Amino acid sequence: MDVPAVQSQNMAPNRTLEGPTLIDALGVYLDLKGNGKAKSFRQSAERACGYVIENCGDKPLAAYTRQDALVFRDWLVARGLTGSSVTRNFSYVKAVINFALSEFALDVRNPFVGVYHDRSKGVVIRKPIPLDDLRRVQRKCMQIDDDIRWLVALVSDTGMRLAEAAGLSVSDFNLQGDIPFVEVRKHPWRSLKTSASARVIPLSGMALWAGQRILQQAGTSPYAFPRYNRGSRTSANSASAAINKWLRNYVPEGCTMHSFRHSMRDRLRAVQCPADIADQIGGWTTDGVGQGYGSGYPIDVLSEWMGKTVLSLD
Repeated sequence: MDVPAVQSQNMAPNRTLEGPTLIDALGVYLDLKGNGKAKSFRQSAERACGYVIENCGDKPLAAYTRQDALVFRDWLVARGLTGSSVTRNFSYVKAVINFALSEFALDVRNPFVGVYHDRSKGVVIRKPIPLDDLRRVQRKCMQIDDDIRWLVALVSDTGMRLAEAAGLSVSDFNLQGDIPFVEVRKHPWRSLKTSASARVIPLSGMALWAGQRILQQAGTSPYAFPRYNRGSRTSANSASAAINKWLRNYVPEGCTMHSFRHSMRDRLRAVQCPADIADQIGGWTTDGVGQGYGSGYPIDVLSEWMGKTVLSLD
């Protein structure tokens, strides 16, 4: 059961002698941190703080206790939320309170920090797509040959996140040089998950075919996939729902579009690709201070390893 989000009319300052309340904190957080963020950012913060207010009241920040945090946790768990959903709700509440404590220069401990809960509850283990099924999906993409299948093919041989691929612009593709590639970068209509997500991926195999089809059929729209970019934001959820419905006819139960990303990691392992090169290709965050130095591997090195993963399907 969802709790209604805190409404904007409740955002008016409500300070008492005891200091700003959680609603005040939320207002400041959204005013200063919400600019340019997706609508879901505001909704998620409002929803999480709304849960706290429903269960513990809209108190001055200094008045919240560890017991309030435990009540909040137990209520989320009782609602049947997965471990990741509980973590996400706590993350928003902690972020709102920490930001307000800093803004208002309050020497107050955040009682929502460090609260234990079972993060493994409800975790779905995503499976890679077996190679035979991956080949079958790719053959179907070539047979149907429409924009949805171009998107599937592009993801299948790059390991891109679906939102990354669906939000590409036509200008992100460069097929003219010796090494064709696509650049994954932030756009006004689609942000990136992490700083490591911004990257260049060499195109080969079905990904190259998809890139060629996208550019051949490009019209006046700047988007590679106009179907999923008709508003101000990339409709990654719509893409996921539609494609997964089609995909389940060709892959084992439990496999989704995200499974291509897991498959790509396994394919890179199978050709003994070094982990830091694989991280750069997939936009995975690499551990270690030293990995933050330099500009990464040149595109010809990335292309060599991507080529090996494609050959492994032959």
